[in-house]
Amino acid sequence: QVQFVESGGNLVQPGESLTLSCAASGDAFGSRDFSWWRQAPGKQRERLATITRSFQHMYSEIAKVRFTISRDNARATVYLRMNNVTSGDTGVYFCNNWSGTWPWGQGTQVTVAS
Repeated sequence: QVQFVESGGNLVQPGESLTLSCAASGDAFGSRDFSWWRQAPGKQRERLATITRSFQHMYSEIAKVRFTISRDNARATVYLRMNNVTSGDTGVYFCNNWSGTWPWGQGTQVTVAS
């Protein structure tokens, strides 16, 4: 299993950029695929972006234009760069696998407000 500690969330204004980090513990980080998820207020958790072990990227429709996922295997960390944020990006952001079957971390809160 893998455990996650997400960080980097903050209160930001619309149009700003933000980079989230997800530190992962457990075996074989470099051989695993990882995804960023978001839970907006009153909504179900949704998958935003995935990076594979071979550094391929996959994005949901809502993330493909403004978000970029990356990873640093030496640091066992996954990142999510969010550009031109909007109020719709408010929520708690999590790391997990594609299916969301690993234990969830605490997440990191992103609030977009002017």
